[in-house]
Amino acid sequence: MPHTVHRTRPRTRAAALAVSLAAAGAVALSGCGRATQAVHTSPPQHTPDAFDQRAAQIVRDWPKVSPVPGRQEALLPLAGAERPKSPDAREFTVTVGHSACDAGYGARVRESKELVVVSGWGRKKSPEGMCTEQLATDRAKIRLDGPLAGRTVVDAATGKRLLAG
Repeated sequence: MPHTVHRTRPRTRAAALAVSLAAAGAVALSGCGRATQAVHTSPPQHTPDAFDQRAAQIVRDWPKVSPVPGRQEALLPLAGAERPKSPDAREFTVTVGHSACDAGYGARVRESKELVVVSGWGRKKSPEGMCTEQLATDRAKIRLDGPLAGRTVVDAATGKRLLAG
């Protein structure tokens, strides 16, 4: 008979454990007794970088802005911009001047009601190895949320007008 009791205990423990786990799962699924739970769908917070700060300054102080001193990876001057074929265009092309030693490069944009502030950016390669630091230029497309429609395009690094509105 003790043999039967020994077999019953693990089954009893297993049954009790299963009931406990089921109850814990039900509590977890029910939100611990709350009627509703808040779920936040907002995007993660973006910490303003040098470009964001400079774009805000240009929008605030336009047309009285000065160039940014020195080379900053987030604020490379643009070599030019091509006027779009239509004032309703939502994209145009800029020429980004960057270092031949940059691992990556591109252009960024911030829009306001009157201005489109653009800048080139570059990310340096590892400092190890040799690099000639010669200037390279490449074209990058700028895509806008709204039509250009007479807004002035400004280079964030130089503070100069690239395209008149």
